[in-house]
Amino acid sequence: MFLDRDGTLNEEIGFMDRMEGLKLFPWTADAIRLLNRAGYCAVVTTNQSAIGRGLIDETFLHSVHHEMDARLARAGARIDGYFFCPHHPDKALGAYRQVCECRKPRPGMILRAARELGLDLTRSVMIGDRRLDVASGHAAGVRAILLRTGVGASEERALTESEEQPDAILNNLMEAVGWILRNSSPS
Repeated sequence: MFLDRDGTLNEEIGFMDRMEGLKLFPWTADAIRLLNRAGYCAVVTTNQSAIGRGLIDETFLHSVHHEMDARLARAGARIDGYFFCPHHPDKALGAYRQVCECRKPRPGMILRAARELGLDLTRSVMIGDRRLDVASGHAAGVRAILLRTGVGASEERALTESEEQPDAILNNLMEAVGWILRNSSPS
């Protein structure tokens, strides 16, 4: 399963530039543990233009992910891989200012993760709180769930008929995992 980070696994606070800002939702560890036990890979794909904007560096981002791993491990859960995009087409600095294939809504992170981890896209789902998560998932050929956590409630209201619709709109990651367990088999 492909998981957005901010607003999906942890509270959305804008640019996370301090470790104190990392607040996992109460259900995150249980939901990830259920995916793990059912044989699914749990892979984070996250836009992190804060790097390109000079607000944080990659070392700090890796520290955040290491802390997430530690918290999840204490609850018997694990993330199998982290993939991030540091770019932005017009708000980043230097080499980070570019149109790339990895920035959601493009599918680059999902496709790269699938290649590197040997994942079957036909059995995968992208879960996130933004329409760009849904678009990224569908562009990669996977089903997509929009969560109402993070900014998802406002994203749901903003969905237009002309946009590609999520396969499901659910309240939180735990509901999404239940939907996946009823409607999928591990890749």
